[in-house]
Amino acid sequence: MHRPDLGAHDAYYSTYIDRVPGRPMLEVMAEAADALDALLGGLTLDEETYAYASGKWSIRDVVGHVIDTERLFSYRALHIARADPAELPGMEQELWAAASNANERPLADLLAEFRALRTANTALFGSFDEATFSRRGIASELEFTVRALLYIIAGHELHHRDVLEELYLPGVATGSDPHA
Repeated sequence: MHRPDLGAHDAYYSTYIDRVPGRPMLEVMAEAADALDALLGGLTLDEETYAYASGKWSIRDVVGHVIDTERLFSYRALHIARADPAELPGMEQELWAAASNANERPLADLLAEFRALRTANTALFGSFDEATFSRRGIASELEFTVRALLYIIAGHELHHRDVLEELYLPGVATGSDPHA
């Protein structure tokens, strides 16, 4: 599958799309749950609620955000794949995160939920043909192709996995407390 061109999405989303490796997309999608488990699976309950700075999301919140965003973007992809002409609303991520109870849930539960969601989405995208991947629709007042949404989903998770590794896990390892 070829990478979506800029005309298939707003330039903002190139940040995520450009992170996706040049390998078969369904393999990239299928490998994500194992990679996230390997990165976060050994944390203690206290470490799961770590935030690298005051006012930032906890590790649990980040994983919850990845889940919510993947659900939203996969719904957008399905909506467009089924040729529904209705425009879809946007997402205010801070409101969604504030209304989420991700920080109150064990990380193991969140990781299991992500695995189930990613497995379902890998199957969904695996069912699409080239014509479906090329369909266009409107979400958040922006035009997307189904292909672009697949790449955004994969790249968004990769982005947040990098953020967790670079900003969160060093603090967990040193036991630093940004609230002290």
